[in-house]
Amino acid sequence: MMQKIETIFVDLADWFIVLLQGWGIPLAWADAILLLVQFLGVVAIVLFNITILVWLERKVSGFIQERPGPNRLGPFGILQTIADALKLLTKEDIIPSKTDRWIFRTAPILFMTVSVMLYIVLPLGKDMQVVDLNVGLFFFISLGSLSTIAVLMGGWSSNNKWSLIGAMRSVAQMISYEIPLALSLMGVVMIAGSLRLSDIVAAQGNVWFIILQPIAFLTYFIAATAELNRGPFDMPEAEQELTAGAYTEYSGMRYALFFLAEYTNLVAVSALASTVFLGGWQGPGLPSWLWIIIKTWLVMFVFMWIKWTLPRIRMDHLMAFSWKVLIPVSLFNIVATGFGLYIFKGLGG
Repeated sequence: MMQKIETIFVDLADWFIVLLQGWGIPLAWADAILLLVQFLGVVAIVLFNITILVWLERKVSGFIQERPGPNRLGPFGILQTIADALKLLTKEDIIPSKTDRWIFRTAPILFMTVSVMLYIVLPLGKDMQVVDLNVGLFFFISLGSLSTIAVLMGGWSSNNKWSLIGAMRSVAQMISYEIPLALSLMGVVMIAGSLRLSDIVAAQGNVWFIILQPIAFLTYFIAATAELNRGPFDMPEAEQELTAGAYTEYSGMRYALFFLAEYTNLVAVSALASTVFLGGWQGPGLPSWLWIIIKTWLVMFVFMWIKWTLPRIRMDHLMAFSWKVLIPVSLFNIVATGFGLYIFKGLGG
């Protein structure tokens, strides 16, 4: 019974291929159609996940701040997120007259597209990846860096000095913290000997990399918090200074796309942390796809905990912390990992 639950999605994909071939569709086309269906399935899962995630963050923030959070619409306020989504869908789409309309409209679409594309290489269970690239980790980091372009496009095209300042802050912060984030993963790559995410998961069969690379995990978590513009590193959206940062002039569904993309990135970054440091889909007793869900939600809860506990820091302190602390620590970790591997191999390990 457990084996059937474990392979339910893999078996479903095989059945779908056989079905398409039974309709006379060539295998190459059937594989392409399956790839598209898998991608759309991932998008659907992400959107459903975000609906719950927004509600959960409101409840967590309410608990930490000693207030009830959403409690009016549906049991425990669970329908509040759906009501907010309907409100944003039906709001008037206002575009200021002096904006660069083409870039203004394109920015949220690009931001959301980049965020969803990250899931292509993430192993969501045993043998459950849309594409198992041999440079999967490099693909994830490289594609994720494109979101800075979308944020700058949104701020610059708004023709609003507050939006532009917010976008410049956001781009400076994201570029600065991309460096320690990428460097923190190099120690894992050195130990696993591969950039393929499935190989990295397999290399954690005996011990998770959070045990072997605690400094790397801590650096990754801090850098990811800044990359996601989440508290206490949410200075690009400091409402007391910049209203809503690069998104100030956006309304309705265009604003919602930026909002959705940020939560989509949160899930992706948490899933990557689970994959690289927490053993991925490996675990006893439960199906592999359920283990990756549990670990990902655990990491996301810690992100929420940090955001609603610590106060926002100053922008100059934020930037200095990356360049003067995290990057040197990441480089030290790479050197220490190299020495450790050299000694381990020298001892015949």
